[in-house]
Amino acid sequence: MSIVVIKYNAGNIFSVESAFKRLDVDVLVTADAEIIKRADKVIFPGVGEASSTMHHLRQSGLDVLIPNLTQPVLGICLGMQLMCSHSEEGNADCLNIFNAQVKRFIPQKHEDKVPHMGWNTISDVRSRLFDESMESEFVYFVHSYYVSVCEYTAAKTDYIKPFSAALHKDNFYATQFHPEKSGSVGEKILQNFLNI
Repeated sequence: MSIVVIKYNAGNIFSVESAFKRLDVDVLVTADAEIIKRADKVIFPGVGEASSTMHHLRQSGLDVLIPNLTQPVLGICLGMQLMCSHSEEGNADCLNIFNAQVKRFIPQKHEDKVPHMGWNTISDVRSRLFDESMESEFVYFVHSYYVSVCEYTAAKTDYIKPFSAALHKDNFYATQFHPEKSGSVGEKILQNFLNI
């Protein structure tokens, strides 16, 4: 099975690679469109800023390639946000795989810190990324922007307000949290993705 991690101008590729190494799975990091198209599974990671990253994706043609992939694709953190239609971060039009808006957290009280950083539980888990046993498990988040609960929501969490911890539509799966930094639960989520 060939697993490709899309290489572009966003971070956390090394930690994603390391997570798959812990699962004894080799991944190829590439921006080559033909290799990405032929892969059995595609990972679209991301830590960065939405508008500059979308500019890079447009320059490289990845903005056309990614929404047209037919194999299972997993977006992580910024990767999930870029799979939505629009982000308030830099007022960026995104890939429009999920017809959903990405909004900035607005603190409601003194203890609300942005970015949201740390361990939160997930609930209402559905999609093949999750097992029933993952209901109320802790996963690791680092983000200042969120996607509201919507028709594509595959797991929820709550920080300042309830929002989508994961999304799913057709062959596209995405997590706002970082499975590669979420311990044994995150590793099981990655393994579930490989099993799709």
